[in-house]
Amino acid sequence: MGELLLGDEAVGLAALHAGIRGAFSYPGTPATEILEFIQRRTPKAGGVTCDWQANEKVAYEEALGMSFAGKRAIVTMKHVGLNVAADPFVNSALTGANGGLVVVVADDPSMHSSQNEQDTRYYGEFAKILMFEPSNQQEAYDMTREAFVLSEQLGLPVLVRLVTRLAHSRAIVEPSEPAAADDEVRLVQTTADWTLLPVNARRRFRRLLDLQPRLREIAENSPHNKLELSGSKGIIATGLAANYVLEAIGAGSQFSLLRITVYPTPARLVQKLVDHCDQITVIEEGYPFVESRLNGLLGLPGKAIRGRLTGDLPPDGELNADLVREGLGMPPLDRQPAVDNLPLRPPALCQGCPHCDTFKAILEATDSAKTRVLFSDIGCYTLGALPPYNAVQSCVDMGSSIAMAHGAAKAGAHPVVCTIGDSTFTHSGMTPLIGAARQDANITVFILDNATVGMTGGQETMATGRSLLELLKGLGVKEDHLIVIDPKPSRHEENTAIVRKEIEHRGLSVIVAARPCVQAVRKMAKKAKAEKKAAAPA
Repeated sequence: MGELLLGDEAVGLAALHAGIRGAFSYPGTPATEILEFIQRRTPKAGGVTCDWQANEKVAYEEALGMSFAGKRAIVTMKHVGLNVAADPFVNSALTGANGGLVVVVADDPSMHSSQNEQDTRYYGEFAKILMFEPSNQQEAYDMTREAFVLSEQLGLPVLVRLVTRLAHSRAIVEPSEPAAADDEVRLVQTTADWTLLPVNARRRFRRLLDLQPRLREIAENSPHNKLELSGSKGIIATGLAANYVLEAIGAGSQFSLLRITVYPTPARLVQKLVDHCDQITVIEEGYPFVESRLNGLLGLPGKAIRGRLTGDLPPDGELNADLVREGLGMPPLDRQPAVDNLPLRPPALCQGCPHCDTFKAILEATDSAKTRVLFSDIGCYTLGALPPYNAVQSCVDMGSSIAMAHGAAKAGAHPVVCTIGDSTFTHSGMTPLIGAARQDANITVFILDNATVGMTGGQETMATGRSLLELLKGLGVKEDHLIVIDPKPSRHEENTAIVRKEIEHRGLSVIVAARPCVQAVRKMAKKAKAEKKAAAPA
């Protein structure tokens, strides 16, 4: 019987049905719901470890360790999370996989909740591994199941690439029969293959190169890559973009169409399309990955190749059926006109959010400074960049705020303040703080401890409250400049005075602004009420 599932949930269900023994992730939109789904279904499935990790690199390495022990594992993240996990990801193509290892990365074209819209297909090509790019929820399920099988057959990790529109939309998915999970530990027998000393790494890289013809053959013969020859105008559509194409051209189209959802790019199928057509439009969600290869440096003589690179499609952002029709030289679809002049509703911090009071204290404490440098990080608190606070001058990547603050202080800037959340701190902020503490950097670091990963839905954080304070001491922060404040309106004057004093200190100060997220408090109260009601006698 079919289930109505998000694309993320279809991947999660497929992983459970493939017999995984572990799911590993750090929360990041649009991939968060994969692990959350596995967590919800785990009591029914049984025997699956599915906890959040400190960051994506750790998540990948734990999944790789489970694969080493011979059990199937899935590791999931958003596209910029793969930057964090790039080291083990690329090297795992050399170690290979023992138990099936599937890497699911959700890209975010149009940057709905991200700082860039990079295309993960380049990472898959760089690592020289097999890639799937499903175009719908059913394919997300089927391809994830298939990826585990191929991972074990090839002895390689396999990449599944989603995009936001697929990850966060629903469709009926017809699951297949679940596989029996294997609970026997089967350790890698040739451990030298997993010990990447140069002498071993060179041999393993040669193995990876020798596997490339087989990967190309899998892509060429995959039933997921489909070629339909018709008229002299051709379309190459990859992944989710195939849906925009089908909506744009309708049934009975005279276009020839090649749908690509398995990589390496199937060169023989592309060649058949090119031989048949005079003009080809490449439509893909993300970067012009296939288009740039089809064009090459000099293009194809006598063939018109169109797409993002030629300006026939926008160079950035998500596609839609109207953009596709425009790129194909067709009039827009007949739709209801959009409503104009709606008031803008920019995102804002929640009413009662502790970050509001922290930013107010920072701004007032630094108000008299001729120049002030206010670095920040990835989290809800990045919204402090917007009015009425305007208290954030940078947000680059996870954990960057502390390192950038240290660099600015070395350049002579003062005062230099940075804000970072408790989850982001344990993700990537601890390492730069070690150096700042060792050198007694002239910066003031605010750790916004709201006891949850607020931006992605309230997942568990690694260190909060007393455990966070002990961690900071262990990293070398001096106790006389490790301050805890309670960010609330009634303590504003007191907090401002504390902040001003610590900023005047010419050395490292760490201020922990500790107050639970208002949404997390509401969820806990609602849960407690429901549990109390369930425990009450009938």
